[in-house]
Amino acid sequence: MLGILARTMAKDLWYKVKPCGRLVRPVAPTRIPGRYLSHQEGLPKLPVPSLQQTCERYLAILEPIVDEEELSHTKELLAEFQKAGGVGERLQKGLERRARKTENWLSDWWLTTAYLDYRMPVVVHSSPGVVLPRLEFSDRQGQMSETLPVEYLGGKQLCMNQYYQVLSSCRIPGLKRDSVVNHAHRSRPPAHITVVHNFQFFVLDVYNSDGTPLTVDQLYMQLEKVWSSSLQTNKEPIGILTSNQRNSWGKAYNNLIKDKTNKDSVQAIQKSIFTVCLDAPMPCVSDELYRSRAAVQMLHGGGSRWNSGNRWFDKTLQFIIGEDGSCGLMYEHAPAEGPPIVSLIDHVVEYTKKSEMVRTPMVPLPMPLKLRFNITPEIKKDIEKAKQNMNIMVHDLDVKVIVFSHFGKNVPKTHKMSPDAFIQMGLQLAYYRMYQRCCATYESASLRMFKLGRTDTIRSCSIDSANFVKAMDDPSKQKIEKVTLLEKAVKAHRAYTDMAIHGQAIDRHLLGLKLQAIEDLTSMPEIFMDTSYAVANHYNLSTSQVPAKTDCVMCFGPVAPDGYGVCYNPMAEHINFAVSAFNSCNETNAAHMAQRLEEALLDMRMLLESTPKAKL
Repeated sequence: MLGILARTMAKDLWYKVKPCGRLVRPVAPTRIPGRYLSHQEGLPKLPVPSLQQTCERYLAILEPIVDEEELSHTKELLAEFQKAGGVGERLQKGLERRARKTENWLSDWWLTTAYLDYRMPVVVHSSPGVVLPRLEFSDRQGQMSETLPVEYLGGKQLCMNQYYQVLSSCRIPGLKRDSVVNHAHRSRPPAHITVVHNFQFFVLDVYNSDGTPLTVDQLYMQLEKVWSSSLQTNKEPIGILTSNQRNSWGKAYNNLIKDKTNKDSVQAIQKSIFTVCLDAPMPCVSDELYRSRAAVQMLHGGGSRWNSGNRWFDKTLQFIIGEDGSCGLMYEHAPAEGPPIVSLIDHVVEYTKKSEMVRTPMVPLPMPLKLRFNITPEIKKDIEKAKQNMNIMVHDLDVKVIVFSHFGKNVPKTHKMSPDAFIQMGLQLAYYRMYQRCCATYESASLRMFKLGRTDTIRSCSIDSANFVKAMDDPSKQKIEKVTLLEKAVKAHRAYTDMAIHGQAIDRHLLGLKLQAIEDLTSMPEIFMDTSYAVANHYNLSTSQVPAKTDCVMCFGPVAPDGYGVCYNPMAEHINFAVSAFNSCNETNAAHMAQRLEEALLDMRMLLESTPKAKL
């Protein structure tokens, strides 16, 4: 295990950090030389959509998820909100002023409201995990270029800022609001990683004195030193403190770092390039359940009895390696979205396939530094409370990972349909068959066409998707009519996606108007106190397509107590799905949703293939 980890890390270090602390990622043939992130200056600012457009589109997304009476009431509120010289116009002008004065009118607000003010634990509720194929041992070794290329979408440059936020960064707990610190851009960026084994943390320097990364052999020797000097299993799991509710952790954090030894150890973890978690064995399961078990290992570690204390959940990037070869990572969501993380994975996996011998220096390396913690009775009490809370979360989370092996992107493409839109319609159909209703659905859309862009929402549940799912099992409908409705739903989803990535979706605009009202210290507009607004933001389906070249899947928890989290990676001939739900909700079941999703996708393919006149 240590050998393959050392080989992966050696490649990973070339990918991620040069001696100057910069991120590198060779994914495209076009490379932009010059200053760090110099292309950023040419990116456009995130636009503020027109008020009328957002209000009209808001009503459209409400139609399939609220009743007629509530919709009628919301129409009245929106008409009042849009009146000339009214509150909506005033807030809109405030947003437009903010857009003119800032690089991105949304980015700071979004970081704060979506992440730093969020007081639920980052575990399950915020931080995603990634499940990779089991490690296979290999003697391959390679080296990569140190150039970060600019990515493009539709011929337009994308903002690369997120790639520079994932290394040497960490979330810091606060009593009411957290913060994020990034040490990578300092004049002397960190040159160490942290390794944790059996709840014991070590500082491992990953550069030689001349600035070159350690070789595979050197890394292997250092990891072996860490492993052999941390075989005791009776240590206090100090890392489990980071899994607690944020206010509780903020209070415990302040108490923890009163001690200088503790403070120095915590800062060493926070400053490290990333953390490597060498996990103890997890319970054995069948091959059928292995992926689901690996998913929870990446998401939360399995509980206090297993590996949940073998983490520092505030750390932006944690690579997780199990004794049985299970591997993956988890990341803290505040600094970046999924695509930069998956791109990193793709690079590392591809990198391990290349071969090049590197001579190992004969200079002996010092023993990795073990980080010490002084555990007072109060800290011990905080650890025990965090264990209890973690175990409750672990028992409540239900995760089902499936490989949909019947087809992948190939089938939708054959019918000239967007694979993502096709999958989203499968989710809509699966949910409707289970609950006989449509629900508010979140799908992440990237705003990286704009400077410092993060995400907006693709509203997958639409009037057109509702028409399709209601007709699909209606025996009075002809197949050709069902196909036409499917085609219309897919095209509507594709159109909304295009609108969202160009900064014209409704959700971040509505959030901006709401936050502008708070900033102006005015009374909250009634549209944000309306039942429809609450329904629209109660996502029973929280979904994300995170495509990767690697045969992996990202996983995350639901965002609603009675909801599902669904992440998927569409490959050419199969699709990896991770479905999550809470056991505390009697109405949801991850395995049942996964089964219904599989049935829905197969039925949609059968519909297309059994209708010769379909011209999609």
